[in-house]
Amino acid sequence: MRALRLTAWGEPPTQAEVERPAPRGGEALVRVEATGLCHSDLHVMGAVPGALPYRLPFTLGHEVAGRIAALGPDAEGLRTGDRVVLYGPWGCGACDRCATGRDNYCDRRDTLAWHGVGLGRDGGMAEYVLVPSTRHLVPIDDLPADQAAPLSDAGLTSYHAVAGLRHALGEGTSAAVIGVGGLGHLAVQILRATTGSRVLAVDVREDALALADRSGADFGTLVRADTAHALRARTGGAGVDAVLDFVGTTQTLELAAGVLRPGGELAVVGSGGGRLTVSKPGVLPPGFRLSLPFWGTRPELAEVVALARSGAIHVETERFPLSAAPEAIDRLRRGRVRGRAVLVPD
Repeated sequence: MRALRLTAWGEPPTQAEVERPAPRGGEALVRVEATGLCHSDLHVMGAVPGALPYRLPFTLGHEVAGRIAALGPDAEGLRTGDRVVLYGPWGCGACDRCATGRDNYCDRRDTLAWHGVGLGRDGGMAEYVLVPSTRHLVPIDDLPADQAAPLSDAGLTSYHAVAGLRHALGEGTSAAVIGVGGLGHLAVQILRATTGSRVLAVDVREDALALADRSGADFGTLVRADTAHALRARTGGAGVDAVLDFVGTTQTLELAAGVLRPGGELAVVGSGGGRLTVSKPGVLPPGFRLSLPFWGTRPELAEVVALARSGAIHVETERFPLSAAPEAIDRLRRGRVRGRAVLVPD
Protein backbone atom coordinates (compact mmCIF):
# COMPACT_ATOMS: atom_id res chain seq x y z
CA MET A 1 0.00 0.00 0.00
CA ARG A 2 1.04 3.65 -0.43
CA ALA A 3 2.08 5.67 2.60
CA LEU A 4 3.63 9.06 3.37
CA ARG A 5 6.66 8.25 5.52
CA LEU A 6 9.05 10.34 7.57
CA THR A 7 12.46 8.82 6.93
CA ALA A 8 14.87 11.55 8.09
CA TRP A 9 14.59 14.38 10.61
CA GLY A 10 14.32 17.82 9.08
CA GLU A 11 13.55 16.40 5.63
CA PRO A 12 10.23 16.30 3.74
CA PRO A 13 8.30 13.03 4.03
CA THR A 14 8.41 10.64 1.09
CA GLN A 15 5.80 8.53 -0.69
CA ALA A 16 6.60 4.85 -0.27
CA GLU A 17 5.17 1.41 -0.92
CA VAL A 18 4.88 -0.60 2.31
CA GLU A 19 3.31 -3.89 3.22
CA ARG A 20 -0.32 -3.74 4.28
CA PRO A 21 -0.45 -4.83 7.93
CA ALA A 22 -2.66 -7.69 9.16
CA PRO A 23 -4.41 -7.34 12.54
CA ARG A 24 -3.56 -9.78 15.32
CA GLY A 25 -4.94 -10.20 18.84
CA GLY A 26 -7.13 -7.20 19.70
CA GLU A 27 -5.91 -5.05 16.79
CA ALA A 28 -8.02 -3.46 14.06
CA LEU A 29 -7.11 -2.59 10.47
CA VAL A 30 -8.83 0.57 9.24
CA ARG A 31 -9.12 1.53 5.58
CA VAL A 32 -8.42 5.26 5.61
CA GLU A 33 -11.06 7.59 4.17
CA ALA A 34 -9.57 10.92 5.32
CA THR A 35 -6.59 12.22 7.30
CA GLY A 36 -6.18 15.74 8.67
CA LEU A 37 -2.96 17.70 8.29
CA CYS A 38 -1.89 19.62 11.39
CA HIS A 39 0.80 22.07 12.48
CA SER A 40 1.96 19.30 14.80
CA ASP A 41 2.91 17.36 11.67
CA LEU A 42 5.09 20.30 10.61
CA HIS A 43 6.77 20.32 14.04
CA VAL A 44 7.49 16.59 13.73
CA MET A 45 8.88 16.91 10.18
CA GLY A 46 11.11 19.81 11.21
CA ALA A 47 12.39 18.29 14.44
CA VAL A 48 16.13 17.94 14.93
CA PRO A 49 17.58 14.52 15.75
CA GLY A 50 17.02 13.65 19.40
CA ALA A 51 14.27 16.20 19.99
CA LEU A 52 11.56 13.53 19.89
CA PRO A 53 11.68 9.93 21.16
CA TYR A 54 10.26 8.53 17.91
CA ARG A 55 12.08 5.87 15.89
CA LEU A 56 12.29 6.42 12.13
CA PRO A 57 10.80 5.60 9.72
CA PHE A 58 7.07 5.86 10.38
CA THR A 59 3.93 6.95 8.53
CA LEU A 60 2.56 10.37 9.40
CA GLY A 61 -1.07 11.31 10.12
CA HIS A 62 -2.76 11.54 13.53
CA GLU A 63 -6.26 12.77 12.52
CA VAL A 64 -7.78 9.69 10.90
CA ALA A 65 -11.24 8.47 9.91
CA GLY A 66 -12.18 5.39 7.93
CA ARG A 67 -13.86 2.00 7.87
CA ILE A 68 -12.79 -1.14 9.74
CA ALA A 69 -11.41 -3.53 7.12
CA ALA A 70 -10.39 -6.39 9.40
CA LEU A 71 -10.23 -7.28 13.09
CA GLY A 72 -7.89 -9.50 15.07
CA PRO A 73 -9.42 -12.60 16.71
CA ASP A 74 -9.52 -10.97 20.16
CA ALA A 75 -10.94 -7.59 19.10
CA GLU A 76 -14.12 -6.57 20.90
CA GLY A 77 -16.93 -4.04 20.69
CA LEU A 78 -16.91 -3.22 16.96
CA ARG A 79 -17.47 -5.04 13.68
CA THR A 80 -15.85 -5.16 10.28
CA GLY A 81 -17.42 -2.44 8.15
CA ASP A 82 -18.02 0.00 11.01
CA ARG A 83 -17.01 3.58 10.20
CA VAL A 84 -14.80 5.10 12.89
CA VAL A 85 -12.53 7.95 13.89
CA LEU A 86 -9.26 7.15 15.66
CA TYR A 87 -8.56 8.41 19.16
CA GLY A 88 -5.00 9.57 18.58
CA PRO A 89 -3.00 9.91 21.83
CA TRP A 90 -2.07 6.28 22.44
CA GLY A 91 -0.61 5.77 25.90
CA CYS A 92 0.87 2.74 27.61
CA GLY A 93 -2.55 1.06 27.84
CA ALA A 94 -1.88 -0.20 31.36
CA CYS A 95 -2.03 2.76 33.77
CA ASP A 96 -5.21 3.98 35.49
CA ARG A 97 -5.55 6.94 33.13
CA CYS A 98 -5.31 4.85 29.97
CA ALA A 99 -7.86 2.44 31.44
CA THR A 100 -10.40 5.27 31.66
CA GLY A 101 -9.71 6.69 28.20
CA ARG A 102 -7.34 9.43 29.32
CA ASP A 103 -4.32 8.32 27.31
CA ASN A 104 -3.54 12.01 26.71
CA TYR A 105 -2.33 12.13 30.32
CA CYS A 106 -0.81 8.64 30.46
CA ASP A 107 1.36 8.22 33.56
CA ARG A 108 4.10 6.63 31.45
CA ARG A 109 4.04 9.09 28.54
CA ASP A 110 7.59 10.27 29.19
CA THR A 111 8.90 6.70 28.85
CA LEU A 112 7.23 5.85 25.53
CA ALA A 113 8.81 5.99 22.08
CA TRP A 114 5.60 7.44 20.64
CA HIS A 115 2.88 9.98 21.45
CA GLY A 116 0.19 8.33 19.36
CA VAL A 117 -0.94 7.38 15.88
CA GLY A 118 1.26 9.15 13.32
CA LEU A 119 3.47 10.38 16.13
CA GLY A 120 6.09 7.67 16.43
CA ARG A 121 3.61 4.94 15.41
CA ASP A 122 2.40 4.43 11.83
CA GLY A 123 -0.43 6.84 11.10
CA GLY A 124 -3.18 7.57 8.63
CA MET A 125 -1.41 9.17 5.66
CA ALA A 126 -1.72 5.81 3.97
CA GLU A 127 -4.34 3.53 2.49
CA TYR A 128 -4.66 1.55 5.73
CA VAL A 129 -3.67 2.06 9.37
CA LEU A 130 -3.22 -0.60 12.05
CA VAL A 131 -4.76 0.27 15.43
CA PRO A 132 -3.49 -1.62 18.51
CA SER A 133 -6.92 -1.84 20.18
CA THR A 134 -10.54 -1.15 19.36
CA ARG A 135 -10.65 1.05 22.47
CA HIS A 136 -8.98 3.70 20.29
CA LEU A 137 -11.92 3.71 17.84
CA VAL A 138 -15.05 5.88 18.11
CA PRO A 139 -18.00 5.16 15.78
CA ILE A 140 -19.03 7.98 13.42
CA ASP A 141 -21.92 6.26 11.58
CA ASP A 142 -22.83 8.48 8.59
CA LEU A 143 -20.64 11.49 9.44
CA PRO A 144 -18.52 12.34 6.36
CA ALA A 145 -14.91 11.26 6.81
CA ASP A 146 -13.46 14.67 5.96
CA GLN A 147 -15.53 16.09 8.83
CA ALA A 148 -14.76 13.26 11.25
CA ALA A 149 -10.97 13.09 10.82
CA PRO A 150 -10.19 16.65 12.07
CA LEU A 151 -12.41 16.07 15.10
CA SER A 152 -9.80 13.68 16.52
CA ASP A 153 -7.34 16.52 17.20
CA ALA A 154 -8.60 19.93 16.07
CA GLY A 155 -12.03 19.20 17.49
CA LEU A 156 -10.97 17.16 20.51
CA THR A 157 -8.18 19.47 21.64
CA SER A 158 -10.47 22.49 21.37
CA TYR A 159 -13.26 20.68 23.20
CA HIS A 160 -10.93 19.58 26.00
CA ALA A 161 -9.60 23.12 26.41
CA VAL A 162 -13.11 24.57 26.57
CA ALA A 163 -14.23 21.86 29.00
CA GLY A 164 -11.53 22.94 31.44
CA LEU A 165 -12.94 26.48 31.41
CA ARG A 166 -16.65 25.73 31.24
CA HIS A 167 -17.21 26.30 34.95
CA ALA A 168 -16.22 29.94 34.41
CA LEU A 169 -18.26 30.55 31.26
CA GLY A 170 -21.88 30.93 32.26
CA GLU A 171 -24.41 33.43 30.96
CA GLY A 172 -23.07 36.97 30.75
CA THR A 173 -19.42 35.95 30.57
CA SER A 174 -16.97 36.45 27.72
CA ALA A 175 -14.22 34.30 26.23
CA ALA A 176 -11.47 35.32 23.80
CA VAL A 177 -10.10 32.95 21.17
CA ILE A 178 -6.65 33.96 19.92
CA GLY A 179 -5.79 32.31 16.60
CA VAL A 180 -8.72 31.24 14.41
CA GLY A 181 -7.27 28.42 12.32
CA GLY A 182 -7.96 24.70 12.25
CA LEU A 183 -8.48 24.52 16.02
CA GLY A 184 -9.61 28.05 16.76
CA HIS A 185 -12.62 28.07 14.44
CA LEU A 186 -13.86 24.89 16.12
CA ALA A 187 -13.25 26.40 19.57
CA VAL A 188 -15.53 29.29 18.60
CA GLN A 189 -18.28 26.84 17.66
CA ILE A 190 -17.77 24.68 20.75
CA LEU A 191 -17.97 27.74 23.01
CA ARG A 192 -21.23 28.73 21.34
CA ALA A 193 -22.64 25.20 21.59
CA THR A 194 -21.62 24.34 25.17
CA THR A 195 -21.37 27.62 27.13
CA GLY A 196 -23.34 30.81 27.64
CA SER A 197 -20.31 32.97 26.92
CA ARG A 198 -19.91 35.68 24.30
CA VAL A 199 -17.03 34.82 21.98
CA LEU A 200 -14.39 37.36 20.94
CA ALA A 201 -11.94 36.35 18.21
CA VAL A 202 -8.42 37.62 17.52
CA ASP A 203 -6.11 36.91 14.59
CA VAL A 204 -3.56 38.59 12.33
CA ARG A 205 -5.44 37.64 9.14
CA GLU A 206 -8.61 39.16 7.76
CA ASP A 207 -9.69 35.82 6.27
CA ALA A 208 -9.33 34.19 9.70
CA LEU A 209 -11.67 36.80 11.19
CA ALA A 210 -14.14 36.06 8.38
CA LEU A 211 -13.88 32.38 9.36
CA ALA A 212 -14.49 33.33 13.01
CA ASP A 213 -17.59 35.24 11.93
CA ARG A 214 -18.90 32.25 9.96
CA SER A 215 -18.21 30.09 13.02
CA GLY A 216 -20.40 32.29 15.23
CA ALA A 217 -18.02 34.70 16.96
CA ASP A 218 -19.73 37.77 18.43
CA PHE A 219 -16.79 40.04 17.67
CA GLY A 220 -13.49 39.83 15.83
CA THR A 221 -10.42 42.04 15.73
CA LEU A 222 -7.00 42.04 14.15
CA VAL A 223 -3.92 42.14 16.35
CA ARG A 224 -3.03 45.82 16.66
CA ALA A 225 -1.53 48.12 19.28
CA ASP A 226 -5.03 48.72 20.69
CA THR A 227 -6.32 45.13 20.58
CA ALA A 228 -6.43 44.77 24.36
CA HIS A 229 -8.42 48.00 24.61
CA ALA A 230 -10.85 46.82 21.91
CA LEU A 231 -11.46 43.53 23.73
CA ARG A 232 -11.93 45.22 27.10
CA ALA A 233 -14.36 47.67 25.54
CA ARG A 234 -16.52 44.71 24.50
CA THR A 235 -16.74 43.63 28.15
CA GLY A 236 -17.62 47.04 29.56
CA GLY A 237 -14.01 47.50 30.63
CA ALA A 238 -13.94 44.57 33.07
CA GLY A 239 -11.95 42.19 30.89
CA VAL A 240 -12.71 38.69 29.64
CA ASP A 241 -13.39 35.70 31.86
CA ALA A 242 -11.23 33.28 29.88
CA VAL A 243 -8.76 33.22 27.01
CA LEU A 244 -7.94 30.27 24.77
CA ASP A 245 -4.60 30.94 23.09
CA PHE A 246 -4.13 28.74 20.01
CA VAL A 247 -0.90 30.51 19.05
CA GLY A 248 1.24 30.55 22.19
CA THR A 249 3.80 33.22 21.31
CA THR A 250 5.07 35.75 23.81
CA GLN A 251 2.96 38.41 22.08
CA THR A 252 -0.27 36.42 22.36
CA LEU A 253 0.43 35.37 25.96
CA GLU A 254 0.98 38.99 26.95
CA LEU A 255 -2.21 40.00 25.15
CA ALA A 256 -4.10 37.27 26.99
CA ALA A 257 -2.78 38.35 30.38
CA GLY A 258 -3.64 41.95 29.55
CA VAL A 259 -7.31 41.33 28.81
CA LEU A 260 -8.21 38.91 31.60
CA ARG A 261 -10.35 40.16 34.45
CA PRO A 262 -9.47 39.28 38.08
CA GLY A 263 -10.01 35.57 38.59
CA GLY A 264 -9.70 35.01 34.83
CA GLU A 265 -8.40 31.81 33.25
CA LEU A 266 -5.89 31.27 30.45
CA ALA A 267 -5.65 28.00 28.50
CA VAL A 268 -2.51 27.84 26.37
CA VAL A 269 -3.07 25.41 23.51
CA GLY A 270 -0.68 26.70 20.85
CA SER A 271 2.96 25.67 20.85
CA GLY A 272 4.44 28.97 19.71
CA GLY A 273 7.30 28.85 22.22
CA GLY A 274 6.29 32.04 24.03
CA ARG A 275 7.00 32.85 27.65
CA LEU A 276 4.90 34.47 30.35
CA THR A 277 6.51 35.52 33.60
CA VAL A 278 4.54 34.51 36.67
CA SER A 279 5.34 36.55 39.75
CA LYS A 280 3.51 37.78 42.82
CA PRO A 281 3.12 40.69 42.94
CA GLY A 282 3.26 41.23 39.20
CA VAL A 283 1.27 42.19 36.13
CA LEU A 284 -1.03 39.16 36.13
CA PRO A 285 -4.59 39.76 37.43
CA PRO A 286 -5.42 38.60 40.96
CA GLY A 287 -6.77 35.04 40.95
CA PHE A 288 -5.20 34.31 37.54
CA ARG A 289 -5.27 30.62 36.62
CA LEU A 290 -3.26 28.92 33.90
CA SER A 291 -3.83 25.55 32.19
CA LEU A 292 -1.86 23.68 29.51
CA PRO A 293 -4.44 21.32 28.02
CA PHE A 294 -3.10 18.49 25.84
CA TRP A 295 -5.34 16.76 23.29
CA GLY A 296 -8.37 15.24 25.11
CA THR A 297 -9.96 12.06 26.41
CA ARG A 298 -11.67 9.27 24.51
CA PRO A 299 -15.09 9.99 26.11
CA GLU A 300 -14.68 13.62 25.03
CA LEU A 301 -14.04 12.50 21.44
CA ALA A 302 -17.37 10.68 21.49
CA GLU A 303 -18.99 13.92 22.70
CA VAL A 304 -17.32 15.91 19.91
CA VAL A 305 -18.58 13.41 17.32
CA ALA A 306 -22.09 13.74 18.76
CA LEU A 307 -21.88 17.54 18.44
CA ALA A 308 -20.78 17.23 14.82
CA ARG A 309 -23.53 14.74 13.97
CA SER A 310 -26.10 17.12 15.52
CA GLY A 311 -24.89 19.94 13.29
CA ALA A 312 -23.64 22.06 16.20
CA ILE A 313 -20.09 22.14 14.84
CA HIS A 314 -18.77 21.99 11.30
CA VAL A 315 -15.14 21.77 10.19
CA GLU A 316 -14.15 24.11 7.38
CA THR A 317 -11.83 22.01 5.25
CA GLU A 318 -9.69 22.07 2.13
CA ARG A 319 -9.35 18.64 0.53
CA PHE A 320 -6.20 17.33 -1.16
CA PRO A 321 -5.52 13.89 -2.65
CA LEU A 322 -2.87 11.95 -0.77
CA SER A 323 -0.58 12.28 -3.79
CA ALA A 324 -0.74 16.08 -3.37
CA ALA A 325 0.45 15.97 0.25
CA PRO A 326 3.59 18.04 -0.55
CA GLU A 327 1.38 20.88 -1.85
CA ALA A 328 -0.86 20.70 1.21
CA ILE A 329 2.15 20.73 3.53
CA ASP A 330 3.63 23.74 1.74
CA ARG A 331 0.37 25.67 1.91
CA LEU A 332 -0.04 24.89 5.60
CA ARG A 333 3.52 26.01 6.29
CA ARG A 334 2.86 29.32 4.50
CA GLY A 335 -0.43 29.91 6.36
CA ARG A 336 -2.49 29.50 3.19
CA VAL A 337 -4.92 26.82 4.39
CA ARG A 338 -8.49 27.84 5.21
CA GLY A 339 -9.61 25.89 8.28
CA ARG A 340 -8.21 22.34 8.14
CA ALA A 341 -6.33 20.62 5.33
CA VAL A 342 -7.58 17.06 4.79
CA LEU A 343 -5.88 14.36 2.71
CA VAL A 344 -8.13 11.82 1.00
CA PRO A 345 -7.25 8.69 -1.00
CA ASP A 346 -6.61 9.29 -4.72
